[in-house]
Amino acid sequence: MEKQGAKRPRLVLVPCPYQGHINPMLQLADVLHRSGFSITIAHTFLNSLHPHRHPQFTFLRLNDALSPDHVSSWDLVSVLLALNENCRASLEAELAATAGDSESESGAVLCIIHDELMYFCEAVASRFGVRSVVLRTTSAATCLSRFAILQLHAQDRLPQNQGSFLEDDIPDLYPLRFKDLPLSATADVFKLKQLILKMYTITTASAVIWNTMPWLEPNELTQIHTKLCKIPIFTIAPIHKIASTSTSTPASSSLLQEDPTCLSWLDKQPPNSVIYVSLGSLALLTQQELEEMAWGLVDSGQPFLWVIRPGCVRGSNGVGSMPKGFQEKVRDRGCIVEWAPQKEVLAHEAVGGFWSHCGWNSTLESLSEGVPMLCRPYSGDQRVNARYISCVWKTGLTLEDGLERKKVERVIIRMMVEEEGKKMRERAMDLKVRIEDSLREDGSSSCNLKELVDLLMSLF
Repeated sequence: MEKQGAKRPRLVLVPCPYQGHINPMLQLADVLHRSGFSITIAHTFLNSLHPHRHPQFTFLRLNDALSPDHVSSWDLVSVLLALNENCRASLEAELAATAGDSESESGAVLCIIHDELMYFCEAVASRFGVRSVVLRTTSAATCLSRFAILQLHAQDRLPQNQGSFLEDDIPDLYPLRFKDLPLSATADVFKLKQLILKMYTITTASAVIWNTMPWLEPNELTQIHTKLCKIPIFTIAPIHKIASTSTSTPASSSLLQEDPTCLSWLDKQPPNSVIYVSLGSLALLTQQELEEMAWGLVDSGQPFLWVIRPGCVRGSNGVGSMPKGFQEKVRDRGCIVEWAPQKEVLAHEAVGGFWSHCGWNSTLESLSEGVPMLCRPYSGDQRVNARYISCVWKTGLTLEDGLERKKVERVIIRMMVEEEGKKMRERAMDLKVRIEDSLREDGSSSCNLKELVDLLMSLF
């Protein structure tokens, strides 16, 4: 609970309850709190947050009314549609209960800032006569690719699971191929279309905050400005870096317990020698894929830090599913943890490569530290990001199709040892410098943040 004192302008922030969306929203909350705002976080029962980690904020619980089947479902599109249907009444009730409360530590709500996937908030803001602002936590390229899904479906040109044209380029969406579209493996296309239309049909929002940079996606942002979005767009990125520029380090927003012991292990490794392997909070592996990864890492000869989270291997408990003889082969050359403090890991001088699912947060965190990526996308926007990493920014390699140990061994050596990898590392370091320039006082992200704060303060 925020400490009582002089009333600050009050903002309500509504994250989408998945790790890749929670992180940037709470990082933005830190930035805005430091800029003079009172922050209220409205969060769902699903993947409930830990208020004690963030005593500077006030928290509201939203009754998401999700059934056990929804909670255990991998059909994320259906879950998101249900969240938007169910949470509106709960947020309205919570805001009504605090409206006009003169004893409240915070003033009246000035604005609701919501994740793009929590689009119900726009209607809530309209009902209470306050402004709303959208936070987009994916790349600008992902936005364009989602609109392409709508257009291609109308033309009956969406890819099926098979077909030679999957490798074909999508017209006007270089470098994306049909196989890179952020389609859902678990939801039918009609539900996906419904979600896309609702999340991008902005009727009353005052602005968009985008976790990207104009020089990183210049053509994509220009297309969005020209064709899709007529309200102000504040490109403020990387949000995690802006949040960490304060004198105190922001509290972790991880839903899983981070294991800091891996940092001590990294301290003992040579510079740029370790490949860090983490496939995010949602990706699932088969037992065979785990074994092929394991032996590929062993045969590469490179030190590795491998995150194997509980439940990531279908039908087993992860670490206990390692192939026979693996530990004896690896010995001290490998470190395995259930979850890692990723930003600190990527900033460590021992880390020379990142085998990633290519979520947008992981992509920005890797670029921010000048670390090249081995891309193994699984779903959604990850395929879009992987394509940009390998073909546009040229700071990584993509591991496509089936996982085979010889293929894994070869691609790791290409990245970590050979000249090709050194060139990628140089390009990644160049992007790191540009990101640092964006964060300087006169940089694009810093200037856009000041403009956003001025806009929000003008509502007070």
